[in-house]
Amino acid sequence: MKLGIVGLPNVGKSTLFNAITNAGAESANYPFCTIEPNVGVVSVPDKRLDVLSEMYKPEKVTPAVIEFVDSAGLVKGASKGEGLGNKFLSHIREVDAICHVVRCFDSDDIIRVENSVSPSGDAETINFELIFADIEMLERRIERTGKMAKSGDKKIAAELVMLNKLKEHLEAGLPARSADLSEDELALTKDLFLLTMKPVIYVANISEDDVADPMAVPYVQELKAVAEKENAQLITVCSRLEEQITQLPEEEKLEFLQALGIQESGLDQLIRAGYSLLGLISFLTAGPKEVRAWTIQKGTKAPGAAGKIHTDFERGFIRAEIVAYDDLMACGTYAAARDKGLVRSEGKEYVMKDGDITVFRFNV
Repeated sequence: MKLGIVGLPNVGKSTLFNAITNAGAESANYPFCTIEPNVGVVSVPDKRLDVLSEMYKPEKVTPAVIEFVDSAGLVKGASKGEGLGNKFLSHIREVDAICHVVRCFDSDDIIRVENSVSPSGDAETINFELIFADIEMLERRIERTGKMAKSGDKKIAAELVMLNKLKEHLEAGLPARSADLSEDELALTKDLFLLTMKPVIYVANISEDDVADPMAVPYVQELKAVAEKENAQLITVCSRLEEQITQLPEEEKLEFLQALGIQESGLDQLIRAGYSLLGLISFLTAGPKEVRAWTIQKGTKAPGAAGKIHTDFERGFIRAEIVAYDDLMACGTYAAARDKGLVRSEGKEYVMKDGDITVFRFNV
């Protein structure tokens, strides 16, 4: 999973990136500090791996991972090349979902491109630039497809209809993801890599004073209204606080969060929101050599999950031997779970569930 962090300059994107990846991206109080995209790969927190590690004493533990991409801040006119926007836009076309960071606190110490804090205005600026960029890309595609449609090919003609339909939708100031498209039309959009087709998580960057009750902050409520209108998710994060948390020893992090009245870190929130947004789950494999989490799309059948490990597993799939994580914990050992009939043999039509501990049987 690859998440792109977007927002205006100086809203806390790079600070958040530093916090969640501990990558040390340059973060300074002037526009366009981030010129080239910063990319960080982080482990997905999963306490189940810790428990299984204690049980199996494996040689290594491999968590699932998420890739974060932090690029230059957008400004009004970015789609036309203002600031460093057009460089930024090309990087974001490659991500699976967008984390839209919006500043939701006042500070005289931080330079803003706009004159005052306005979460809804900031969100609108970014959204319009993404829309404008998509319109420009569609216009080029429509011109090329229009020439090809003269051949009379029905498939190309159908694509041209869809492209014009999308362009009209975008020109109304609406993102592509909200367009009323049929399944066939949606399939035709796959190779367009439209920015506004990507799902969005709004990240309200709040001050340290507001972490105990972030939803009481008027700025957060303003951004919440924007998210609800788009049917998008909203999480609240204090980027500076998250950066401090990453510098603490592991055993002190939970204590620090509890002292602040926070249930989970911003990283945990963001990953959970990202998994939910993209419809992802994790199945697990466990043994003396390795305990590992594997990320798959919700609804994936057993052979497809096996293919995540190796293509031979999918090609020669025979069956999957599965025990639910909770059942294994209740029994204490894999042998005890098997004796109680809780280790199931599943075939090709089995739909994988989050936390399935799996052994694949195959023959190639």
